[in-house]
This record gives sequence, C-alpha cells and structure tokens, in this order.
Amino acid sequence: MATTLPEIYLVRHGETEWSLSGRHTGRSDIPLTPNGEAAAREVGPRLAGRSFAAVWLSPSQRARNTCRLAGFGAGVVAKNDLAEWDYGAYEGITTKAIHADRPDWQLFRDGCPDGEAADDVGARADRIVTELRQANASILIFSSSHFLRVLAARWLGLPPTDGARFILDTTSISVLGYEHDLTEPVIRQWNGR
Repeated sequence: MATTLPEIYLVRHGETEWSLSGRHTGRSDIPLTPNGEAAAREVGPRLAGRSFAAVWLSPSQRARNTCRLAGFGAGVVAKNDLAEWDYGAYEGITTKAIHADRPDWQLFRDGCPDGEAADDVGARADRIVTELRQANASILIFSSSHFLRVLAARWLGLPPTDGARFILDTTSISVLGYEHDLTEPVIRQWNGR
C-alpha cells in the first residue's frame, strides 16, 4: 500500500495598499484592501477537499485576515519565524525609490540597513523547514512574499538568495512536497491562481 507524502501549502496574503503600490511591507501591520479581502475569500474554495494537520501563519494581520477569510481561522498557530523580511530602513519604501540612492541594490543580495539580510531570513526559514519535516504532515501556511520565497529556496536546499528567482502574487497558492520519498523535496506547484 502506497503512503501519501505530505504537502506544504503556502498562501501569500491578500492585497494591501502597500503591496499594491510596491512598498516594502515587513513589520508594518497593513490591513487588506477590499480587493484583498475578496480574493482571500476565494482561497478557501480553491483549497476545497484538502485536509491539513495544522495551519500556521505569520503574526501579521494581513496573513491572519487572509487565513480567516479563507475559512481557516480556527485553531491556527502564529509563528514569529513566518514573519515577512525585516526591511529596516527600507520599510514602506519602493524599490524604485531605493534605486534613486542605490541604483544597484538588490534585496536578496544586499539585505536592508537596520533590517535583515538573506541569511537572517534563511535562518528563520530553516527553523520552519525543520518543524515541517518533523511534523511529516500536510500543513497550510499563510505568510508574505519574500519570506515564502526564501522558504521555498531553503526547502530545496538552495541558498536563501535564490529566493529571488521565485515570484509570488497576492493570494497565490504554492505547494512544497516530495517526488518519490522524503529525501527528494520539490516544488509541486508555484504561484497558482
């Protein structure tokens, strides 16, 4: 009898004013827009028929409200390690504005003054990957774009900086899993609408 391998479902939070305008939103607690709330309500039906041993989320209200509106508000566990990248001095600033002073700046390569570098975010992602592998169960996670991109890179054993190669839209659903067995982590789906 074949055993089913666990799958980790990643949901990026719904649209906020800052995600819409491209402002870096790390630790600022920005609410969902009405469009973000509507899209969050559509996440639940997109996950219909799937069961999860646990639901984890970032401590941000944008993740919590996306989770609640998707129908997964009961029994969730907030984990500080799932918080978005700490942008430090670049919080609330667009990449275009940062490039006015630092034309060659790249988040994943350079990190943020008074905030986190990719390795810092990678260390948090590694702790989450360890917990996921120990749980050995299907888990649903609600968090933010840059953190989830680093999490995907670390799931695959890639450096945190390789998170730059993955893009996530708001309320997208991605799936981490395995190919043949637990020694072969893969991305089963990415940025699904």
